[in-house]
Amino acid sequence: MRRHTYDAIVIGAGHNGLCLAAYLQRAGLSTLVLERRHEEGGGVNTEEPVRAGFRHNLHAQYMEFFDVMPMIEDFGLEDLGLRTVMPEAQAGIVFADGRPPVVLHRPDLLERTRASIARYSAADAERYVELKQRAASLQGMVAASLYSPPVAQSLEVQGELLHAVFGDLGVDANFVAKSPRAVIDELFETPELRALLYRATVEWGAPLEEAGLGGMFVTFVMWTMANWKLCLGGTHSLAKAMTQACYREGVDLLESSAVEQVVVEDGRAVGVRVRGGEYRAERVVASNADLRQTLLDLVGPQHLSDRWVRRARAFRYGPSHVLGTTAWCLRDAPAYSAAAIDPDVDRCFYTVVGFDGADDVLRYVRDAYGGRLPERAAAGTWVNSLWDRSQAPPGRHAATGWFFLPKASELTAAEWADVRAHHNDRLLAAWRQVAPNMTPGNVIDHRLYTPDQMEQKNLMREGDFSNGEFAFDQVGANRPFPEAASYRTEIEGLYLCGPSAYPGGGVHAACGYNAFKAIAEDLGLASPERPGRGY
Repeated sequence: MRRHTYDAIVIGAGHNGLCLAAYLQRAGLSTLVLERRHEEGGGVNTEEPVRAGFRHNLHAQYMEFFDVMPMIEDFGLEDLGLRTVMPEAQAGIVFADGRPPVVLHRPDLLERTRASIARYSAADAERYVELKQRAASLQGMVAASLYSPPVAQSLEVQGELLHAVFGDLGVDANFVAKSPRAVIDELFETPELRALLYRATVEWGAPLEEAGLGGMFVTFVMWTMANWKLCLGGTHSLAKAMTQACYREGVDLLESSAVEQVVVEDGRAVGVRVRGGEYRAERVVASNADLRQTLLDLVGPQHLSDRWVRRARAFRYGPSHVLGTTAWCLRDAPAYSAAAIDPDVDRCFYTVVGFDGADDVLRYVRDAYGGRLPERAAAGTWVNSLWDRSQAPPGRHAATGWFFLPKASELTAAEWADVRAHHNDRLLAAWRQVAPNMTPGNVIDHRLYTPDQMEQKNLMREGDFSNGEFAFDQVGANRPFPEAASYRTEIEGLYLCGPSAYPGGGVHAACGYNAFKAIAEDLGLASPERPGRGY
């Protein structure tokens, strides 16, 4: 059996694992990344799953963290091929009965946003714009929080911060104890705007009716809202640039190498075992895999305390991040009837279709979270070929969308097969009500990836893209559980760097960056923080 020795081994080449590996190698540690698939990036993947020439992002779509992501600056990812565009119209919602759309624009075009919302409510328009500007002013603080290990903070302290920044807008300290839905309903009177904000909040992964997450909406969701970039060439271009950064630093990366076991000797992680071989790690083993897989499957309960075994088994996956991805090959991009009122809706980066109002979004989410296939086929959709012609053949368009669906285990294999066979047709019928050209004749081909397939393809347990529910007891300094919130485990030399750790899912690479901070502290390596950046 062959043996190879490195200073550090990273399990999984998701974007967090790639981030960690690059910093480890730059710090002087010989680093190996082992990836079970034949490509890097995990959920940052772009493929041609339906027809040749039509490119679809099968998971990650919009990039909201690129302005603050340390690795982009520290490793010059733009020099390695990362290119982006930021559409003017960012988020919109359309209605079957012909009501005006609501369109939110990027932060430098807030007057257009104000005009769109003001069709329904001047007061809501003013409040949204002011909240957005206040949240944007917190970027440095939010980014520093994101790219640092979590610090336990009482609701009282969080409430004081909210009141200091937003108090004159009616955001009181007790908002931190509310649910995102309660906050949205208190701040905005317009059902149409509420519907879009509900959906965007769920899109980010914050459960609408989870008490204790109200502050997350006012700060984090409002900061990221309509602050989205599109990766030219598909989101996989980020994974390619990160991979090139790793190679340039000297990282060894082995694909098609599934880790079967973390080797533990005398309470310390000393390497990993793959089929036919073993790789030794002198100083660090870090796992981009989810919590249960890392601790229960790869390490094994025999090496853990009863408390850690219990914590790992109690960690919950879904229902708040469980997705199905729908992919469409189109002759023409959707042409919305609402464009007669606001032409921007036809070139909106992200468009919500299939909901008639806020109550529909609530019922939809309650169905999915409750383990039921939602009665309404509704989705958030992207037509990325409007801005990036490389994503579809000449004169054609590629559309992608997200359904929120029950956890993978809630339906049988036969039931999921039935969903794949029929749910896209239901969406097309709803789409045609708001965009009359979305007829079967406009569709060249289509496909639906369901949560059970996401679990198999990307190891997103239950189809949960954060590999762990966002609930009050599983966010912040409680993620994945208090004893593991520092990215360290009770196994010496073993660290967590995947989205089961703080801050969770999303293409921010913060899990990998923060894991490196913890490792650097433990091993006496230089901090990656830069003067003036604050993190």
